[in-house]
Amino acid sequence: MIGKIELPEMLRRDAEGKWQAFSAAAETAGCPVPDDAETVSVFKRVFAFSDFVAGHCARFPDMAADLLESGDLQHSYPPGRYNTLFQHALSDLEEKVTRDVNADLTGIRKILRTVRRREMVRIGFRDLAAWADLTETMLDLSAFADGCLAHTLNLLYQWHCRRHGTPVGPDGNPQQLVILAMGKLGARELNFSSDIDLIFAYPEAGETKEGPRSISNEEFFAGLCRQLIQTLSTVTADGMVFRVDMGLRPFGESGPIAMSFDAMETYYQTQGREWERYAWIKARVAAGDKPSGDLLLERLKPFVYRRYFDFGVFESLREMKRKISQEVRKKGMAGNIKLGAGGIREIEFFGQMFQLIRGGVVRELQQRSIQKVLKILGQKGYVPKTACDQLLAAYAFLRNTENRLQAFSDRQTHDLPTDPVQRDRLAASMAFPEWEAFFRQLNIHMNTVHGHFENLLRSEDGDERDGHMDADLAEVWLGTVGMETGKTLLAGAGFDSPEKVLLLLENLRNAPATRALSMGGRKRLDHLMPMVLKAVGAAGHPVPALNRIIELIKTIEQRTSYLALLLENPATLSHLVKFSDLSPWIISYMARHPVLLDELLDPRTLYRPPGKEDLEEEIVKRLGPVADEDLEIRIEELCIFKQINTLRVAAADVSGALPLMKVSDRLSWIAETILDRVLAFAWHDLVEKHGIPAGAAPTDPYGRGFVVIAYGKLGGLELGYDSDLDLVFLHAGGEGVTVGGSRPMDTDQFYARLGQRMVHMLTAHTRAGKLYDTDMRLRPSGSSGPLVCQIDSFRDYQINDAWTWENQAIVRARAVCGDPELARRFEVIRKEVLARPRDREILRKEVSDMRERLRRENHRSKTGVFHLKQDRGGMVDIEFLAQYLVLLKSHAYFELTRWSDNVRILESLTDTGVLDKHMAYLLKHAYLTYRAAAHRLSLQEKPAEVSAERFGDFRKSVLQIWDVLMGK
Repeated sequence: MIGKIELPEMLRRDAEGKWQAFSAAAETAGCPVPDDAETVSVFKRVFAFSDFVAGHCARFPDMAADLLESGDLQHSYPPGRYNTLFQHALSDLEEKVTRDVNADLTGIRKILRTVRRREMVRIGFRDLAAWADLTETMLDLSAFADGCLAHTLNLLYQWHCRRHGTPVGPDGNPQQLVILAMGKLGARELNFSSDIDLIFAYPEAGETKEGPRSISNEEFFAGLCRQLIQTLSTVTADGMVFRVDMGLRPFGESGPIAMSFDAMETYYQTQGREWERYAWIKARVAAGDKPSGDLLLERLKPFVYRRYFDFGVFESLREMKRKISQEVRKKGMAGNIKLGAGGIREIEFFGQMFQLIRGGVVRELQQRSIQKVLKILGQKGYVPKTACDQLLAAYAFLRNTENRLQAFSDRQTHDLPTDPVQRDRLAASMAFPEWEAFFRQLNIHMNTVHGHFENLLRSEDGDERDGHMDADLAEVWLGTVGMETGKTLLAGAGFDSPEKVLLLLENLRNAPATRALSMGGRKRLDHLMPMVLKAVGAAGHPVPALNRIIELIKTIEQRTSYLALLLENPATLSHLVKFSDLSPWIISYMARHPVLLDELLDPRTLYRPPGKEDLEEEIVKRLGPVADEDLEIRIEELCIFKQINTLRVAAADVSGALPLMKVSDRLSWIAETILDRVLAFAWHDLVEKHGIPAGAAPTDPYGRGFVVIAYGKLGGLELGYDSDLDLVFLHAGGEGVTVGGSRPMDTDQFYARLGQRMVHMLTAHTRAGKLYDTDMRLRPSGSSGPLVCQIDSFRDYQINDAWTWENQAIVRARAVCGDPELARRFEVIRKEVLARPRDREILRKEVSDMRERLRRENHRSKTGVFHLKQDRGGMVDIEFLAQYLVLLKSHAYFELTRWSDNVRILESLTDTGVLDKHMAYLLKHAYLTYRAAAHRLSLQEKPAEVSAERFGDFRKSVLQIWDVLMGK
């Protein structure tokens, strides 16, 4: 960058004069002066851009010589360099402190300022010479501040302990200070002459021990913090190290200088404000007791990042935005690249707004770096990628400009210069030939930033919501109009039974949850309900749709951020009304899992459920940030994964985008993906404690010697929205014990524990709900048999001891996750069992008897009603016919053992000639018709029942085929 333009004449003369002054000072001090033309040229240009660098090189030529000779000027610092640097610089003082309780620490100020002078010259020089990019410059400045804080604190802490004793907690353990960096230092984005924003904390209240006089921990750390601040910020003949800003601490400038963790957590739980959440996004433990500090950040994370999409923060964010805009207007900040319109602050607000709203759920957004946040927003589609690219480019340009402004004289400024020479200097340092070209580019960036900033927090029509409502419907909701007027207004809005609507509204107004709303929550509800009435009035069945939405509102209204979501996103309300009209099941599902409301925001994903590979990729991303040891959070994430993708399937289903069989396929894929992950969790947890079981392949993540077999609806790829999972667990372990763990156990016991752990994870109730109900009764010997069966024992049971109904069940069984080799062995056993020759009469009688038994146990016929599944001529009859024929004919037609789903079994029976085409067509057509009808009724939350006449022809055909195939 620096070599691409010629310096203006005045800057060339200025640079030459500074170079001559430096050369003379170096010769007088006996220090070498660079003599190669390229280095001299770079020095002159850097001197032209910075009085600070030129002046300190001339005043301290030995420092400049050291920077050159050590190579520190020419090369990036490796990690840990500042730690080594400060250790060396402060080693003599540390020895004094350990020897003498009354050691004089005044020398620390000079040492720190000497180190700062060298490092700021180095960092400024490399930045201005374009030997370091923006990222390196910010990281170096931040690492210098971290090192300075850490080593100064360590020295002062030792000194205070020698004078007052060591602070300890109630358990007697020593206490250390935690220094939390906020703002740019917290994000490791420090600029050249920045303040450092700090908050001080210590783990527990207590008092000092082993000192001349015991004092409280609060007094000890308050004195330590005050001395630390004075050491860094006092202006001496050598300048200062950092200005320290404590304004972000609890209670601000009037609050205690340091607080215990408990006191700090109580403050934020009871008094924390939205702007403090905004500030804490960038909080980082910069020095002191880092492990304890990280625990504090975890404790405060629920304050910063809500465990849901926090749309309730919109009003607070709008207020912040209004204040930013007002400050720009009032203070005339047109030339301020940080606080002016389109400045750095607006870029940071843009990113941090999304972090506050979404960061609790989208963990990738829990970043401190604004550049990383903007990239994630673009990658995930929350913001158009072009907008993020523009903001990133503007951020780099503005931050480089900021550093060049401040590096000139090491002065904290963000105002563009008005002096022509200074303007040319800044333009040249930014690689522009003259001021006008630089200023044009700056304006392009700042105008772009301000445009994006202005569009934040707007409703879809482009205007910020000002709270206006449809006056008529507002009065109906508030109950401030008479009954007859209310009916008239509701009828005009599209409601065919307005008196029922008035009753529904009255019930909602008087519901306990509504009456308990805060003033802010009630205000949101009062804004929302007229919008709901207007949208629902246009639905096909407005009264039932309104009833469903009101039941949802009763569930979510105490979490007023969900009301805010609906208020802020009219399209979301539109989707909700559509679903309430088409499917009560979807609304009930969302009432149980309100986090799903956010899925209504993006129709691109809402109506396009992912395929199997996409599901696997999504679950890896979702679980990536979750620690392995946090089992509850892992299960919660799986629950949310299931809920989101089930909603997507349902949305595509009711909109007609997915046929029924594709719906079942996708619901089955969701279950399979979750089962695979649950098995991985359970395996990992057990192996860590007990080691690898005998017979398993420790290097193969799938060679676990364990497989999950799905029966019933999942086995037959016919899973429904509320289906439970019929599962059987098999293992291939032999005799022996586990190897490699601290607590070895018998192999059979290991696999039994693995199965138990899987069932627990699948059925456990968490804050996000539970995964699935499971039914394990189809395993050998049913509920009295072992939960996990050895595969050879499983084969022996199926061949020698299984009942006919168990052979029927295995028709619809398949391996869904686990060891691939074991899955192949299961499939061999399954086909072997199915292909055994059977006596037709015995088989016919046992299948018929079992069908009658199930009918008696599970269903009572109703006059004039046809139960699609259980009544004669229904779905179960067709399933039994298919299973009967597979068991009867597979020994002759082995291809009948291939499929586990009814439709493809019926097709195979046709292909082999076991069923004539007409019979097979009738059975398949009837089965799919019944399934579709039952499915639609399920979405309406109705039983699988229709009038007796509705499918009379299908029933008659199925019963005739039953008599032909099953008759004596």
